[in-house]
Amino acid sequence: MRSLRFPRTVETDPRAEDLRQSLVASAQPIRRGSDIEVATARLDSAMEAALKSALRARRVVRGLENVKRKLASEARGQSLADRKRGEQRGERVSRLLLLAGDGSAGLDRQVETILQRHGGRVLAIRLDVDGAALGTLLFGPNSSARLLMVEHKDAVAELLLRLADQLEGGSA
Repeated sequence: MRSLRFPRTVETDPRAEDLRQSLVASAQPIRRGSDIEVATARLDSAMEAALKSALRARRVVRGLENVKRKLASEARGQSLADRKRGEQRGERVSRLLLLAGDGSAGLDRQVETILQRHGGRVLAIRLDVDGAALGTLLFGPNSSARLLMVEHKDAVAELLLRLADQLEGGSA
C-alpha cells in the first residue's frame, strides 16, 4: 500500500497516524499475486450513517463503469490544470473505493487497474458486507452494490474519521 496522504481535515486529526497504521496493517493483496493492496474495515452504524450522508449529498458513484469514467474525467482535468500551472499537484486521498466483501475476481482485476492508474488519490477499502447488504442499505430492497466510490474531500474525510472512531473503540 502506497504512503497514504489523507485529506487535510483528517491529517490534522490526532488519530490520523493510528488510522494510517491500521489501514496499512489491515491491507491485503487485492488478488493472489498482486502488489496492489486493499485495506479492510467493518461497516458499523457510524460508517453507515456517514455513507448515507454522502449518498444524500450526491457524493457516491455506483458501479465500475461509472467509477472508471468519473476518475478518467477527473484525471484529465487535473492534468490540464497542472500543465496550466506548470507544476504537478501533490496527491492526497480524495476518493474512497468501497468494495463489498463478495466481489468477483474480475471486479478485483478492474479495481487493481484503477488503483494502478489513480492510486495516489484513491484508497480502496473492502468492507465486511456483501453486495446485497450494501445495496439494500443505500439503494433499497433487492439492490446490489459491489463497488462504490465516495468522492469529495468532506465525504471522504467523514468516512475516514468514522473509521478512526472504530479504532478508538478497539473494534476495527
